[in-house]
Amino acid sequence: MIFFYQADELRGLISTNHLQISQKLKQSLSNTLTLFYPLAGRIQDMYVVDCNDAASKFIEARARIQLNDALQEFINEQVKHLKPIPGPALVVVKVTFFDCGGIAIGLCVSHKLADGPSIMSFLNAWAASCRGEAHEFPGLNLNLANIPAGNFSLPKLRSDDPKNIVTKRFVFDKEKLEALKQAATSPSGSNVKNPTRVEVVSAFIWKHFIDVAKSENPEAKKTFAASHSVNLRGRTSPPLVLENIFDNCYMSMTAFTSTSDGEFHDLVTPLRSAIKKVNEDYITKARSGDNYLNDSSKFVSLAMNGELEFCFFISWCRYFVYEVGYGWGKPISFCNSAVPVKNIACLVDSRSGDGIEALISMPQDEVEILESKIKPFTVPRRRSTPKLHDFFRFNCIFGPVFDTLIV
Repeated sequence: MIFFYQADELRGLISTNHLQISQKLKQSLSNTLTLFYPLAGRIQDMYVVDCNDAASKFIEARARIQLNDALQEFINEQVKHLKPIPGPALVVVKVTFFDCGGIAIGLCVSHKLADGPSIMSFLNAWAASCRGEAHEFPGLNLNLANIPAGNFSLPKLRSDDPKNIVTKRFVFDKEKLEALKQAATSPSGSNVKNPTRVEVVSAFIWKHFIDVAKSENPEAKKTFAASHSVNLRGRTSPPLVLENIFDNCYMSMTAFTSTSDGEFHDLVTPLRSAIKKVNEDYITKARSGDNYLNDSSKFVSLAMNGELEFCFFISWCRYFVYEVGYGWGKPISFCNSAVPVKNIACLVDSRSGDGIEALISMPQDEVEILESKIKPFTVPRRRSTPKLHDFFRFNCIFGPVFDTLIV
């Protein structure tokens, strides 16, 4: 993930004093790792975290372009220089300084150890330390959620060439979301009451994933599925049972449909039903039994037989990513790094808080079809003057200035 900070928001710091900024970030990162000590360790034998203080990696880089040059609609090539490359360290940070004084802070945290809420807990603690503020730390609950019970892993269901996958950003503002909600609850629409932003955007995108799949192979008889990551925190009673878990505390719940001719509001109901299924009783049974495994078997069986067209949704909404400030203002933009997997959509709140930005990854030819269908229902993202080829002229400038281990 990458957070972008504007130069004129560098309050209390000289924007050209990169050393001062780096030192504050490094020292506060070191302080925070003492609280989140597993992140300074290493993965051993796939399933064990050795808390050996082997350190996290901190990289500094210069980009001799303006910050706005990096904020384009297609994000694959532009931001790959701003995000750190994963390695043995469980946390890798890359700070890029732009000519205009702006800053990009890229972060890579091993998904073997942490999910979105866990990462945000770490980020908020680090930002508070950098600001010199006391951060209320509830303590790190390392009791693994153990959900689902037993040894559970999905087989590889398809092989996507990452080189053929592109990621594009679509923005749904408050007005567009209200229109989608109205369409989902109209007299001719579904009977879902008060659909959420995430529900209508997910159903809308899923519908167009289906349309693209049908246009590619109109004669195929397939089932269509959408899997949604569901955060388990707050879904138990009392909610604190899982609230401070530092782990991958989520389930992927799947909705199915066999029709490709309905409207998007017809998909809101199965999506909501799949997500709402995750309640306290379901979580309890998943920790002690195999109900989740049984629910997943339909997905696996259809996919393995080539009878399924599926997509994935990851929601970072209400994670308050635009509140992560290190002492020089809040981010002007946020990018959850492109995932080179076909038909995956990452949803995150817009900067205003009342919209949704969707990062959608698909093959190049398919994303162009999707864009033609979705774009009338989204708002254009502000473009900077330089074109994509202008950005590539500066590729040679991107590179590490310092490469430091933070303990």
